[in-house]
Amino acid sequence: MKFITYAGLSARQFDLSIGAANGYTLRMRKNNASIGSDVIENILKVYPQLSVEWLITGEGEMLKEKKEFSLDFEKLSPNRQLEIENIIEQKIKAKHQLELKQLLKEVTEEISKKQKNNK
Repeated sequence: MKFITYAGLSARQFDLSIGAANGYTLRMRKNNASIGSDVIENILKVYPQLSVEWLITGEGEMLKEKKEFSLDFEKLSPNRQLEIENIIEQKIKAKHQLELKQLLKEVTEEISKKQKNNK
C-alpha cells in the first residue's frame, strides 16, 4: 500500500497493472494475508524500481534508486486510461477462462479416475 500511495495509483489500477483480480490488494490488506510468489514476481516485472528486500520484508529502501517515480499512465487522457484498463481487464478475463478450463479438465479427469476405481 505504501508503494501504491507513493506511485499515485488506486488499488484497482495497481491490481490491473500486475494482472491481479480487481480488489486483490485490498483483500490481502484486509485479511492481513501474504501474497504469493507469482504476484511478487509480477510486481517486480511491472515495477522493477522496487527493492525486492523491501517488497518481501518491508525493510530497507523502497526503491532501488532514489529517484522520483513518475507514472506515464497518470499523464494519459482519461479516455486512454480507460482504454488501457479495459484491455487489461480483457486479458485478465481471458487468463482466468484458460485457468478455469484447465481446472475443469483436471477435475473431470479426477472424477473419471474415481469412477473407474469404484467399479
